[in-house]
Amino acid sequence: MTIITPDHAAETPLRILGIEFAPLNIPFERRLQTAAVLQWTLCFLFLGFGSLGLTLYLLSTRFYWMVLVYSAWYAYDWKRQDRGGRFSPWVRGWKVWKHFANFFPIKLVKTAELDPSKNYIFGYHPHGIMAFGAFNNFATEGTGFSRMFPGIKPRLLILAGQFLFPFHREYVMTSGCCSVSRESIDWNLTKEGPGNALVLIIGGAAEALEARKDSFVLKLNTRRGFVKMALKYGASLVPVFSFGENDLFDQMSNPEGSRIRSLQAKMTKLLGFSMPLFHGRGVFNYSFGILPFRKPINTIVGGPIHVEKNSSPSQEEIDLLHSRYISSLKDLFERHKAEYGVAEKQHLRII
Repeated sequence: MTIITPDHAAETPLRILGIEFAPLNIPFERRLQTAAVLQWTLCFLFLGFGSLGLTLYLLSTRFYWMVLVYSAWYAYDWKRQDRGGRFSPWVRGWKVWKHFANFFPIKLVKTAELDPSKNYIFGYHPHGIMAFGAFNNFATEGTGFSRMFPGIKPRLLILAGQFLFPFHREYVMTSGCCSVSRESIDWNLTKEGPGNALVLIIGGAAEALEARKDSFVLKLNTRRGFVKMALKYGASLVPVFSFGENDLFDQMSNPEGSRIRSLQAKMTKLLGFSMPLFHGRGVFNYSFGILPFRKPINTIVGGPIHVEKNSSPSQEEIDLLHSRYISSLKDLFERHKAEYGVAEKQHLRII
C-alpha cells in the first residue's frame, strides 16, 4: 500500500528498485511549483560560482567587452547591498513566488499589529538548510507580507559573500535582500526612515548543521549583536518562528564531537558558510535530490518587544533585553506548537 505524503498527495508514484518516481500525469500547476523552487535552489547552491565561471569564460571570447562593462558597473555599485539594496516591488510581486509558496506550502501568520511609524528587527528561527521560509515570506510577496503588514518594508539580510559574485548579486538584491553587515543595518535603520523591518536569521550558517526533523536547537545564547543594534537604534524586536523549516531535507548524522562535525565547523569558520551533508527529493523522483520535500512551513510572526533607543547600551542592558527576547521566542513556540504537530514534550533548546 502506498502512503500518500505531501510530496505526492495528488498522484500515486511509480516505485522502481526502491525509488519513487513521479508519474507523468502530474497537474501542470504542480510542475510550475517545482520549477519555481528549482530555480531558486539552483541559484542558492550554484549560481554564484556559476556566474563567476561564466565571467571568466567570457573574458576568453570576443564578448570580453561585456565583462569590462559589467566590471565598471560593479565597481560603481559596489556598496549597494550595504545601502538599502535594490528593493523592487515588481520583482517581489512576480507570480513565480506564489508558485514557490504553494510548493510546500508556506503560510505567514500574524499575531500582532506592527506600527509603520517604527522600525523593527525580526529574528528568524530556525535557519534550516536553505532558509526557504525566510526568503519566500520576507524577500518576496509569495505569502502577501505587504498586504498583511501595510506600511512595513521588509529586507532579508543575508551573508555579505552572496554579493561578491557577478550577476548573482543583482538577482538576490532585486529579490529583496541586503547584506547582514553593520553598515547595512545602520543604513536601513537611519537613512530609510520609519516602517522598515530587517529580517536576520539569527542562528546563521552554524545553525544549519542542526537542521533535521523534530530538532528545535537554536544557536542564540552567544548571539547578542542584533540586540545591541536594536538598542542603539531603538528598533523593536520581533521573534519569528517557522514550524517545518527543519523538515525539508534529510541531513547526515553529525553529532557534536564527531569527525564530520569538527570538519564542518572548521569549514564554516574558513568559508563563512556551513556545509551540511543532506538530500531532499529530485525533479522527477521523490527519493533523493537537491529539491526540498513538500512539507508545510508555517511562519509565525510574534508581537513586538518595544525598545527604547540607547546609543551606548551597557552589557547588562544588552543581556536583559536578550533574555526578554529568548523568553518571548519560547512563549511564541509553546503557544503554537500543538497547532503544527509538535509534541507537548518538545521544547526549544537554546545553545
